[in-house]
Amino acid sequence: MFLTSPVNAPSKPFAITTPLYYVNTVPHIGSAYTTIAADALSRFHRLQGHPTLFITGTDEHGQKIQRMAEQRQLSPQEHCDEIVGGFKTLWDKLLIRYDRFSRTTDPRHETIVGEFFQRVKEQGDIYLGQQQGWYCVACEEFKEERELLDGDRPEKRCPIHSNQSVEWRDERNYFFRLSKYQAALEALYDSQPDFIQPPSRRNEVLSFVKRGLQDFSISRINLDWGFPVPGDPEHTLYVWFDALLGYVTALLEPDDEVSLDRALAQWWPINLHLIGKDILRFHAVYWPAMLMSAGLPLPDRVFGHGFLTKDGQKMGKSLGNTLDPVALVDTYGADAVRYYFLKEIEFGRDGDFQQTRFVHSLNADLANDLGNLLNRTLTMAKRYCQQQVPALSGADFPADHPLKQVGQSLQERVPQAYHAVAFSVVCEGVLELVRLGNKYLDREAPWSRYKAGDQAAVEQILYGVLESVRLGAYWLSPIIPSLSTAIYQQLGFSVDFNDFTNLHVTLGNNTHHTWGILPGGQPLQDPTPIFRTLDLPEGE
Repeated sequence: MFLTSPVNAPSKPFAITTPLYYVNTVPHIGSAYTTIAADALSRFHRLQGHPTLFITGTDEHGQKIQRMAEQRQLSPQEHCDEIVGGFKTLWDKLLIRYDRFSRTTDPRHETIVGEFFQRVKEQGDIYLGQQQGWYCVACEEFKEERELLDGDRPEKRCPIHSNQSVEWRDERNYFFRLSKYQAALEALYDSQPDFIQPPSRRNEVLSFVKRGLQDFSISRINLDWGFPVPGDPEHTLYVWFDALLGYVTALLEPDDEVSLDRALAQWWPINLHLIGKDILRFHAVYWPAMLMSAGLPLPDRVFGHGFLTKDGQKMGKSLGNTLDPVALVDTYGADAVRYYFLKEIEFGRDGDFQQTRFVHSLNADLANDLGNLLNRTLTMAKRYCQQQVPALSGADFPADHPLKQVGQSLQERVPQAYHAVAFSVVCEGVLELVRLGNKYLDREAPWSRYKAGDQAAVEQILYGVLESVRLGAYWLSPIIPSLSTAIYQQLGFSVDFNDFTNLHVTLGNNTHHTWGILPGGQPLQDPTPIFRTLDLPEGE
């Protein structure tokens, strides 16, 4: 649990969720991508002193889970427990520091779902009806005829899971009156244009809603793995009606009385639901309508990011081109994986993984630009300044000093980028300062100034560069926390950006977002490479 904030910090809380990932199989790179991004945002808000809650977890009910467990000759719970262990292991490897891991098989969750169901039912928004249509087990969703693929095959297929046939269903289910909330949803999208982001996702939802909303089924029959519908145990609650409420159950403290009101008492509404675009409709249409029915406040934002491809192709087992996130982080380290996916892909758009680009990007940015600048400057400080920070501060530099100018501009630019979920903009802003530091060092040539006996110039040059590296590490710490820690420690700070409990104590007066706070006279550590140059695998 990392719900700490510094004394006298701004009290504005921030709560963020990833999806509750479906446990049909081990976590894939898409799940890792979403969770890395959510972790970076939660780290940024902690850095700003905001009380922060980061929720992730797993969606564990439904027919697909039941069938998968049967195929593996396990009970559904045994299957879920095993897959959940895989998620937690990967999140630990990737330095994901979540506060709550919500599991829809948690006994407390059934109580929350039951209470919510009753509230919605009391509004007249749940009724028993007949459901006919094409059903995708992989999506756990009925599909409209116009959405389906047929092509050369006799059977109809899901547009998302194009290698799987849909099944015809004709059954009596409970329905939620989504159609009743058509006007209310359109008013929401109109009054809060930022509710759905980025704009391309907003346009997708507006187009879908304008075609007219249909009531959707919230129960299934002949399904054992899930919560029974309150008052009608022959029906099992549909996975999405159950799963979305996992965000609410996660708000309970371990010792809380289990009730819907208690769960909503502190952290609700969620500030940001971070999801993949494939589940946008559930979060941007179904979920707010359900909350309206229950009379609950709505989340601030739903952000649907794009899909990942590999070498320009959709990833899949049939193509043999899947990207194993565990193998990737074991080979290159957490910071390398986090940096590549957040810097090289504009968040919100589809992105591609290429091994060559991955290696070249990391070598250029982390090993050469950032790492080499720190290493060479520390080496000169050891030689020319008794291995101490020169006895200067930001006040000793004119306002138009190039490093100070760019450094101070980041104080506004970087937070704006984080709030906009624009990680690539964060990285490019920091790299602008780092690259300027390299050019400045080459142009000012402190080694020549030292030979000429101009010690004051040497100290100003080295202070300016060391401080710029520090500031870059500070702003990048939500993305590359271990590398930022290594930089800070070589600069003489006892800071660990992975230790939220003590972070604001070790950062002191919390002015580290400004340029010019590196303490003069602070002892420096011996220069050590923070990121070693990567080699391409053979054959690349």
